[in-house]
Amino acid sequence: MKSNNAIIEHRQRTGETEKMTVNVGVVDLGHVDLLVQEGFYSNRSDLIRTALRNQLALHADTVKQTVARRTLTVGLQHYSRADLETVVAAGQRLQLQVVGLARIANDVPPELALAAIESVTVLGAFQASPAVRQALAGRIH
Repeated sequence: MKSNNAIIEHRQRTGETEKMTVNVGVVDLGHVDLLVQEGFYSNRSDLIRTALRNQLALHADTVKQTVARRTLTVGLQHYSRADLETVVAAGQRLQLQVVGLARIANDVPPELALAAIESVTVLGAFQASPAVRQALAGRIH
């Protein structure tokens, strides 16, 4: 059964970032450094973030269609202990499908996570306690 929007509150926070490593050729890196040196960008990361946003804007329609087709949640999806207890009490199970950040509160015991969560698909980052991550390992795709 899919996530019930009445049970789980969807929130998006700005300012939360994840580190990403990008390997580039030395010539491309030289071009990046030249643009930074000439003042077009404040640093390498600024150029990469700008390029990334431009590419995402270019493909925005495709992303929107895919999100709608795959019923994905975009942004921050936080699951508290109370959220998961409510899901279990309602006899439901969640299929977490998130583009962005899926977070399970630190006070959620592994047994509750197993009872409430059928599967986890996250394009971005998944945060949970080590015990919950281990319990859900076979359900993370």
